[in-house]
Amino acid sequence: MLSEQERREIEAHARHYPNNRAACIEALKIVQQHRGWVSNEGIADVAEALQMKPAELESIATFYNMIFRKPVGKHVILLCDSVSCWIMGYERLRQHLGDRLGIRPGQTTADGRFTLIPIVCLGACDHAPVMMIDEDTHLDLTPEKIDRVLERYT
Repeated sequence: MLSEQERREIEAHARHYPNNRAACIEALKIVQQHRGWVSNEGIADVAEALQMKPAELESIATFYNMIFRKPVGKHVILLCDSVSCWIMGYERLRQHLGDRLGIRPGQTTADGRFTLIPIVCLGACDHAPVMMIDEDTHLDLTPEKIDRVLERYT
């Protein structure tokens, strides 16, 4: 069941769309913001609120890569794997992050602090390689810079 806060936020966003269905991604993002991820229960709750079928909403949630369908860490690291980032050292940085955190892409650290997710593009190709942690974008990465950045997220 949606919390009263979730319901109010979804209704506020839905007013900006021609119909409730058009607000489905925003509604999923709201549930994720409150719960950390979107469970099957979350899908059912949003589907009911927007008068959609759960299977229909599931197909949207699994297509949109910023909707997390399984629990993630406290901080989500999005590591850009676009062509620009590959050319500028993506593989070396992915390996460094994996070694430093003890995880591979798609996994969460044992302490639940970080989840590492490759993402197609973060739109900062002129500062490749790039990653985001939560809402913060980190540019012109090196292994040393990554180590300093990670220290901020303890």
